[in-house]
Amino acid sequence: MSIRRNAFTLAFAVSILASAAPAAAQFFLNPPKFPSGPVSGSEPGIMLPLPGATPEEERAALLWNMRSGLNVAALQCQFEPTLLTLPNYNAILGNHRTELAASFETLSKYFKRTAKTVKEGQKQLDQYGTRTYQGFSAVGAQRTFCQTAGDIGEDAIWAPRGALTNVAINRMRELRSSLVYTREPIVYNPWLAPGRTAIPMPDLSDRCWDGKGTLRKRCQPKA
Repeated sequence: MSIRRNAFTLAFAVSILASAAPAAAQFFLNPPKFPSGPVSGSEPGIMLPLPGATPEEERAALLWNMRSGLNVAALQCQFEPTLLTLPNYNAILGNHRTELAASFETLSKYFKRTAKTVKEGQKQLDQYGTRTYQGFSAVGAQRTFCQTAGDIGEDAIWAPRGALTNVAINRMRELRSSLVYTREPIVYNPWLAPGRTAIPMPDLSDRCWDGKGTLRKRCQPKA
């Protein structure tokens, strides 16, 4: 087989891979898409319910839930350093310390307000924190969770001070959804016709090449 024919075959294979792989992919050729969109915190599955909470208290809890999720990611996702989950989390704590402290204070007051005693309120707050952390267990979905948390962490770093809650409102649905095991999605390939499962290859037999080593048109792959 001529050098030109070898080069054609290699270029064809590379073009197939290049069409399927986004530049920023970490674990997937075609990263899964998770449900997204703003949340208030009262939606099922976003965070633990807070009966009788005011909108301000729900927003505070939503931010504290996102912080908890990014904290878990900082601990669980260090197997992939390029995600920067640990340094980004530490930067978030520094850049947004005032807003985070205010959210925790508001959340603490909710439990003090709704519990029968101050001691009981503190106990419920501690239990809420423990269960929130446990809710970010990513067994079986570590890669999707880590990749999503890494992306959200970047958003959080660049959020203006005082606007971190907006990141939680806009991305918590996505962070929760990433905790569900997801396989590699089917990669779209323009060479494949509907219903086909194999990538068509050109005919590389000798009859398909002219004297200059150029592939004849009749031997080009067909969808």
